[in-house]
Amino acid sequence: MRACPACHGPLHAWRRAPDHEPATRRTHLLLRCRACGSAVTEGPPPAPEAHSEGAYRPGRPRGAMLAAPLLRAFDRRRLALLGAPAGTLLDVGAGRGRFVAHARAAGWDARGIEPSPRETAAHVEAVSLENACVEPGSVLAISLWHVLEHVEDPEAALRRLHGWLAPGGTLVVGVPNIASLQARAAGPRWYHLDLPRHRTHFTASGIEQLLARCGFEVVRTEHVLLEHNPFGLWQSLVSRVTPTQSWLYHALKRNAPVRTADLVPTLLALPLVPLALVAEFLAGRAGRGGTVAVVCRSTAGAEELAQLRP
Repeated sequence: MRACPACHGPLHAWRRAPDHEPATRRTHLLLRCRACGSAVTEGPPPAPEAHSEGAYRPGRPRGAMLAAPLLRAFDRRRLALLGAPAGTLLDVGAGRGRFVAHARAAGWDARGIEPSPRETAAHVEAVSLENACVEPGSVLAISLWHVLEHVEDPEAALRRLHGWLAPGGTLVVGVPNIASLQARAAGPRWYHLDLPRHRTHFTASGIEQLLARCGFEVVRTEHVLLEHNPFGLWQSLVSRVTPTQSWLYHALKRNAPVRTADLVPTLLALPLVPLALVAEFLAGRAGRGGTVAVVCRSTAGAEELAQLRP
């Protein structure tokens, strides 16, 4: 029987959910862990180009200029999780390099790695996590922001990052929370499923157990996050009444046509945005936020980490 990548508990067939891309009618089987509640996407991973096509294609989305101040606020929040600038920072899955640029402006010696073909960005190397060359113990902080759910073997990825961090270094991991209230309310049309690109769907308990097994001490887990949670709740609920799942997201990404059947319900639901903000804040305070950010520190050395391996 296949084991849960988070806690090594048993997996069982759970539900089918639609592909995130609006142009396909495929569905994907999710397996869920009986122990920690995390889930995995069954079947082979998508081709590498899946992370540079559709909603992930290069190019500026609609409304990018208007969203810029909000994105800067999100970057400040992530930097606050890492603490005061303390030297070298590596952003794994750096995308177009926005967070790297913000971190450098704040005083970090920051750089990033990004496997998907993107526009050239300063201080971002086009290389996968598996092929990146980083000196052991040379990094004081790592940001792994909504990347781990895309990785086929999250445990191997975290052990590799552990080797790059200096003793006592900080790792911040952001992932969707499949035990959240919004995931339960939205069911198979939850915005943060993003099938089949998301391979592991963590619970807070699952990601914390995985981090501990890989030699990290969890400092705290944040559930109240403005960056993804209110929009995730609002978009997930709107998706229950629109033909196209996550239509507004795809329309902004220039990945879906503007059709009346999607546009009208979306516009009618806009007054619900403040309610989504309040509801997600309360969900986060109850430990059921739509996404979580885990702040942890590298503790075990190489010999101790070897003893932790199952």
